[in-house]
Amino acid sequence: MSDFYDLLGVNRDADPDTLKRAYRKLARQYHPDINKEPGAEERFKEIGRAYEVLADPQKRARYDQFGEAGLGGAAGMPDMGDMGGFADLFETFFSGFGGATSGAAQSKRRGPQQGDDLRYDLTIDFEQAVFGQKKEIKIPHLETCDVCKGTGSKPGTGSKVCPTCGGAGQVRRATRTPFGSFTQVSECPTCRGAGQLISDPCSSCGGQGVKQVRKKLTINIPAGVDSGNKLRVAGEGNAGLKGGPSGDLYVFLRVKNHPNLKRDGLNINSAINVSYLQAILGDTIEVETVDGPHPLTIPIGTQPSAVLVLENKGIPKLGNPVARGDHCIQINVSLPSKLSDEERILLEKLASHYSSKGLQNHHQKSGLFERMFGKND
Repeated sequence: MSDFYDLLGVNRDADPDTLKRAYRKLARQYHPDINKEPGAEERFKEIGRAYEVLADPQKRARYDQFGEAGLGGAAGMPDMGDMGGFADLFETFFSGFGGATSGAAQSKRRGPQQGDDLRYDLTIDFEQAVFGQKKEIKIPHLETCDVCKGTGSKPGTGSKVCPTCGGAGQVRRATRTPFGSFTQVSECPTCRGAGQLISDPCSSCGGQGVKQVRKKLTINIPAGVDSGNKLRVAGEGNAGLKGGPSGDLYVFLRVKNHPNLKRDGLNINSAINVSYLQAILGDTIEVETVDGPHPLTIPIGTQPSAVLVLENKGIPKLGNPVARGDHCIQINVSLPSKLSDEERILLEKLASHYSSKGLQNHHQKSGLFERMFGKND
């Protein structure tokens, strides 16, 4: 499926006039009566479909958010309008008999309607998730037209009762079937269920009462969030129709991985390398934490793979940032691949000191060190 904006050759923030000019230019270029090249007619239909969606603010908002999947209808399923008489009969049974339900739905469409909720996916850094941050984002959404104040009519004008349905928003049609005659109740095709027609549409929003804008928002990311968390920003979804309330904005978070630190619930895990002398004799070194460099004491005789804990240096608890997890650090002991003559002598003396056989095993120990560390040139 081609992107509708690419089909029309416009940017995603193109205004209605730009869309219309682009559509007219391409429609003339690919009209089947003018362009006889193979594929021109199919291209003409695609352009028409793209303009139909992008020229409607509500359809455009859904398309921007979810692509063609947001326009409704399952892939491969025919539209009811393509099913001919079967659709009429189906609607007769399930819409005609459900007059009360259908009427309630029509009434709801004629009254104020709440705007759609929107989703925004936001990627943040590891440190931003730990400590929280205010972040500015830009979202495309529908806002009430500031010219007509949402009425859809040009200022100073109003709407009139639909002559087709008399303001009911519905039309009735008698249908004869093998089972008898039934009355079908359906949405008025002229006013689309509104019951009113706008005689002089607002030039700013094209009579829709809403228009798409790209808005800057500052959202507050709380400390301790993780991938998969979502933030609700009330009233920042699409504007409602006919005075209805706006929908909400839901911000879905994804946290980037840290190169050296790994999250485990409220704890943070990492690993460091120390020399065998540091592990034997002990030391104090600086390690990386989310709070910056922090001193870590290596106790005397620290064993390989030992885990040392920095308390209260982990992830703040979401909703209670005073409570934090711990930072757990695994100690990896590095052995040298070669020894200097001086180091070899000192270590052999140390080995001799701890050997129960003393100097009798000197040559055996010397061979052991050579196997471990190799010969020095």
